[in-house]
Amino acid sequence: MRYFKGSLIVTVLGILLGAALGWKATGTVGGTLTVTFIVAVLAVLEVSLSFDNAVVNATVLNHMDPVWRHRFITWGIAIAVFGMRIVFPLVIVAVIAWISPWSAVVMAATDPDEYSRVLTSAHVTVAAFGGAFLAMVGLKHFFDQEKDVHWIHVIEAPLVRLGRIEAVEIGLVLVLLWAVSRWLPAHDQLPFLVAGIGGLVTYIAVDGVAALLSPAEVTGAAARSGAAGFLYLEVLDASFSFDGVIGAFALSNNLFVIAIGLGIGAMFVRSLTIMLVEQGTLTEYRYLEHGAFYAIVALGTIMFLGTVMYIPEVVTGLVGAGFIGLAFWSSVRHTGRETARRAAERERSTHAG
Repeated sequence: MRYFKGSLIVTVLGILLGAALGWKATGTVGGTLTVTFIVAVLAVLEVSLSFDNAVVNATVLNHMDPVWRHRFITWGIAIAVFGMRIVFPLVIVAVIAWISPWSAVVMAATDPDEYSRVLTSAHVTVAAFGGAFLAMVGLKHFFDQEKDVHWIHVIEAPLVRLGRIEAVEIGLVLVLLWAVSRWLPAHDQLPFLVAGIGGLVTYIAVDGVAALLSPAEVTGAAARSGAAGFLYLEVLDASFSFDGVIGAFALSNNLFVIAIGLGIGAMFVRSLTIMLVEQGTLTEYRYLEHGAFYAIVALGTIMFLGTVMYIPEVVTGLVGAGFIGLAFWSSVRHTGRETARRAAERERSTHAG
């Protein structure tokens, strides 16, 4: 529990602050309890949607040097909570509505319905950008020719062989973008494609920065050991978190209630990430990382499909949690079989001796 001490403190403060907002807005006990409940639900929603994000964060942090790892754990959480869940949506509203960021803050405080409408109207472009970035993250993992551990062998082994084709994952993402765009209304097709290509280019740029800043002999995840890894994780968090921000408006259109609830969830994700790194959980549970990358590909696909059909947030959360849970179960079974095999070999060696 020592990893979650800070998160529990933030939870208590967040619940109290949510109750204060509820009382100020409604002046009734019922209204106060309602807002407090929404804050708690949003926190749970954020944790459920971002569990796979924590596993991937831990995967990258395992390869980062201690200085940048500490910077991500300290600065990164501030950027994740305040930047991606408060400032970023405000910037999007300001750009779409052609108003100043301060005017966007005033809109969020005084006209939450209009703020929600403007922010939600950006869903197509944001989903295209985030979906393309997440798809690249997931596919890059499965097409990695150095990958020698497979969870679902019948799927992953052929993908590794396909990884010999130069930039195959870029081609697949472009085809997926084009296919989804054909289902959209005519006025959304070009913005969707442009935003999706932007997400693709962002991934290539971050990967390129990692290659430039790393020694020539270092490749793959190990290349993201410093500033490039920090940037990669922040863009990844943005891609994960914004879908949750949009979904949060189904529960409340109050920016500050949403920020408190998602901020509590983000703190638990941070604590979980630190625990996974320091306890070496990814090494102990062989397929946990695989499950996270399956969840990332699924989330990227869901973000694309969410532009042409309604997909409840609970489905998104259950898909990610499902992959993680199955990977954890498979890891435990594998460990059990390996332990039994080694015990059998020791017994045969003893009898032979």
